[in-house]
Amino acid sequence: MTPHDPIPLAKPVIGAREHELVGEVLRSGQLSLGPMVERFEHGWCERIGCRNAVATSSGTAGLHLSLLALGIGPGDEVVTSSFSFVASANAILFTGATPVFADVDIDTFNMDPARVEEAITERTRALLIVDIFGYPAEVPALLDIARRHDLAVVEDACQSIDGAYDGTKLGTHGHPAVYGFYANKQLTTAEGGVILTDDDDLAELLRSTRNQGRTDDGGWLVHSRLGYNYRLSDVHCAIGVAQLERLDAMMEGRARVASWYQARVRGIEGVAPMFEGRQTRSWFVYAPRLAEGVDRDRVIERLGERGIAAKPYLPCIHLQPFYREDHGHRRGTFPNTEMISASTIALPFFPEMTEDQVDRVCRELSSALAAERVG
Repeated sequence: MTPHDPIPLAKPVIGAREHELVGEVLRSGQLSLGPMVERFEHGWCERIGCRNAVATSSGTAGLHLSLLALGIGPGDEVVTSSFSFVASANAILFTGATPVFADVDIDTFNMDPARVEEAITERTRALLIVDIFGYPAEVPALLDIARRHDLAVVEDACQSIDGAYDGTKLGTHGHPAVYGFYANKQLTTAEGGVILTDDDDLAELLRSTRNQGRTDDGGWLVHSRLGYNYRLSDVHCAIGVAQLERLDAMMEGRARVASWYQARVRGIEGVAPMFEGRQTRSWFVYAPRLAEGVDRDRVIERLGERGIAAKPYLPCIHLQPFYREDHGHRRGTFPNTEMISASTIALPFFPEMTEDQVDRVCRELSSALAAERVG
């Protein structure tokens, strides 16, 4: 790679081991419902320390199945965050329930427990916790709210793979947590997800509903409940097994790149580094905030002209066209969420990124911001 080559926003780490295990599946002739799925699931149980891992076709599918399994349905409300990928709220709508948004903390970007409590009504039946950008939400405080109001809990940890709160892994707090494995995640299966739970009965129900409601004894073409085609194939799981084997190294790579960014961004006028609090962030993206008044779109355009990919990240869910038109949401409802959403910028970030590439991104970011001040 030359000093002037384009720098992509994200880049999966795929090597010989992924090719080897995918080839093993292809040669076996069993591309789905085979042993590689169980191998992948068992790997997560060992790593996280949970009793059950249920692989699904996506993180979204995992959230949908979890909510359904906990009895969420039409007429119910589920409190969640609007500062998330749209799938968090969509999964609630899939059940027939209504997503109710709570504003977020200005530093962590996660759900503010005080605002969550304010959002609870007599129709609230669950909390869908979101661990945004890999930083764990205030899980103990949110679980306390859920206990006091007799609410079910599902955790969208799709951006917080391998994350922990006070050293306790997400997925072992007593409620289902869902990881996602899209190509830009800390670990990828191309598409896919997994539900982590210590509840054996819940896991059996999830295994049935992900496979068209197959009867609990696994009888061939016997379906005891309404289910979905939310299986993850052995081909995808083969990629996942290989990725799990070197997840530590990939996570170390992400933390290393993040440390380079954090050090350099602190010296750039007009941009604030990402929050580093008491919890350990599972580095997913590098998305600092630009100062108020900066034309983010123009900064992104200037970076693109220099071969550096960047995106506005994340748009508020409640201001997405569908949620505005069908659910009546309007700007100004969640000030912290909207302020953060309007100022965060996703910069190139992947574990094999070099220090020279980070230097180049930061130089060009500084130059773009300087040009905006002059302009």
